[in-house]
Amino acid sequence: MTFPENCARPSVASGTLLCTLLAGTPLLAAETSALPLLTHNLYLDELVITGTRTPRKVSDTPVRTEVVSGEDIRNTHAHTVKEALEYAPGVLLREIHGKAGYEVWMQGLNADRVRVLIDGLPMTATTGSSVDVSQLDTLDIERIEIVKGAVSAQYGSSAMGGVVNIVTRPIDAGVSARATVDGGTYGDQNPSGEALDFARRNGQANLDLGGEHVRYRLSATRQETDGIDPEPETWARPGDAIERAHVTNRLEWLPSDGHRIYGQVNYFREDGVSRYSLVNPGRAPAKAGKDELAERWRGALVGQHVPTSGPQWHWSLLHENLENNTRKYTAARSFDNRDATHTLSQASGWTQFEPLEDHQLQLGTDLRHTRLEQYKDRVSELSGEEDASQNSKELWLQDTWFASPHWEWVGGVRFQHDSDFGDHFAPKVNARYDLFSGDAVNIYLRGGWGAGYRVPNLKERHYLFDHSQLGYIVNGNPDLEPEESDSYQLGWGLTYRNTAWFEVNAFLNNIDRLIQTDVDEDATAAREDNIQVFRYTNVDRARTQGFEVTAGWQFRPGWKLSAGYTYLDAEDRDTGQPLTRRPEHQGTLSLDGLTPVPGMAWLARLRSQSDEVVDANSGHESSGFTTIDLKLNQDLGDNLRLFTGVNNLTDAQRNFNDANDFGPVSGRYIYAGVTLGFGNPL
Repeated sequence: MTFPENCARPSVASGTLLCTLLAGTPLLAAETSALPLLTHNLYLDELVITGTRTPRKVSDTPVRTEVVSGEDIRNTHAHTVKEALEYAPGVLLREIHGKAGYEVWMQGLNADRVRVLIDGLPMTATTGSSVDVSQLDTLDIERIEIVKGAVSAQYGSSAMGGVVNIVTRPIDAGVSARATVDGGTYGDQNPSGEALDFARRNGQANLDLGGEHVRYRLSATRQETDGIDPEPETWARPGDAIERAHVTNRLEWLPSDGHRIYGQVNYFREDGVSRYSLVNPGRAPAKAGKDELAERWRGALVGQHVPTSGPQWHWSLLHENLENNTRKYTAARSFDNRDATHTLSQASGWTQFEPLEDHQLQLGTDLRHTRLEQYKDRVSELSGEEDASQNSKELWLQDTWFASPHWEWVGGVRFQHDSDFGDHFAPKVNARYDLFSGDAVNIYLRGGWGAGYRVPNLKERHYLFDHSQLGYIVNGNPDLEPEESDSYQLGWGLTYRNTAWFEVNAFLNNIDRLIQTDVDEDATAAREDNIQVFRYTNVDRARTQGFEVTAGWQFRPGWKLSAGYTYLDAEDRDTGQPLTRRPEHQGTLSLDGLTPVPGMAWLARLRSQSDEVVDANSGHESSGFTTIDLKLNQDLGDNLRLFTGVNNLTDAQRNFNDANDFGPVSGRYIYAGVTLGFGNPL
């Protein structure tokens, strides 16, 4: 038996490219480490592990799982996980308040309730509550798996809205290397004011050394952007200038068949510079800025022991340290100097065995410790404490029952003991029934129910977030109670010859004791400086419901058409008002095709969403928008690719003078790039 990563690894065949001169200047754009483009992998044959922890095809997994394949990541030149997820049906990417990064929302549940994992291990929440997926590069990614709703027993608190699992690729035998450089322009929105400047530059490289028993990888990426500025002659700049660097070292030991142990150390650094006009009541606007530095160290040691017979054993140790430092300033002074440190440590283990012929049993445990320190101007912002910490002990059990050739059931329960909130049980059940199975057509039903549970994070309980310079304060609440939810998923699907598919999935999520920020009327009234005071409270019950439709057809090798549509109804169950920042309609359309030129292929991606409510009381809305991306790739042999593309061809962009407009920050972006490699054919 092989490892899940090996089972899930799609074969790669040779591909395409393009070499283009834009405005007489060669521009460059991004790619990941694997080259050939014109692979003929079938989406329904993709193997996934997130829903059940065992390799299952997308077409027959009992827990609905969607995939962004490594092939699609490479062919669309996605630099970051944010860019890789942009065209995943039903996934909303929201700009993080006060930052240049993006977080993931699913089925109407915001990023605090969506767990982001790397190889099944959690990430530190970049903001204290949500993960910034624009900080995660795609260089070593095999695929990204998405499970929506609280239907999996394996991932615990913070997974009420679902899971995004980033699966990295193992190291192959042999020696190989890849390097990519790219760059592009935002035209007249380049901060320099010069339309042909390279306002965005990217580079990435990796080296794999694979022996029979010991294998090593070194990979590195660097991304630079000067920002986005529709009015370069003014001080304010709506798009931040950012530099990101990421270095990964991975060492694998394969002592014998079915056994792998690997250690990985990652270092990430982000430097960001914001420029804006500071507006306070009774004062003239002032030129202001913010310098922000984020550094993350992440180390993991993982063991996978999958013998040809007998139980499987999996274990992991994880430690991550994230530091975030911000400095705000005007011409006259600096203010709000913040230093935050987030620490995450986890030890996990699980085993799989077959107690009966038609049952597959899994038993696992997670021991987790989180810690937070935050200072403003050297004074703690954590309710007077120097730091805050939280411990959890979690035990989960899952049984997959192959009840008949047509029925499969997956039941599970997760027990969680939290140092501050005590014990909680969260049961789950999923089922799949094949209505019809033939040589060409398969028709099935798939559904699940899960009890979601989320303890308040350290930020919600302990922060004293003083932004009085910007007119508001957000206070933590140590008396918060955990959120609970019921998540229901029910779908009907059809596949044809493994090349075409159609599925409709209805969902309903009921959340109790939803944690939101509300105006603290008494604290606000007690102030004499017109500063609004907000406080985290358990005041809302919420419901999100709707349905998703996905369809696709790989009608010829190298040609693929796919589409997705999501309808969402999200409301506060206490007031009947809509939940804000959740569009009612969202759609995606993708088309991949070949050209008469050998090795050349093109891709088109469309994303559209309807208006969304910004303020339920005033009725203010942010207008809907549609973006189109075009990509062209040309492979010259197995180890050289040229590529180019246009992101946001429609130039859809928010009105930066309208505080209620949350459309795209970036307008049209034109780029090109080259990838060069050697070694193993990919």
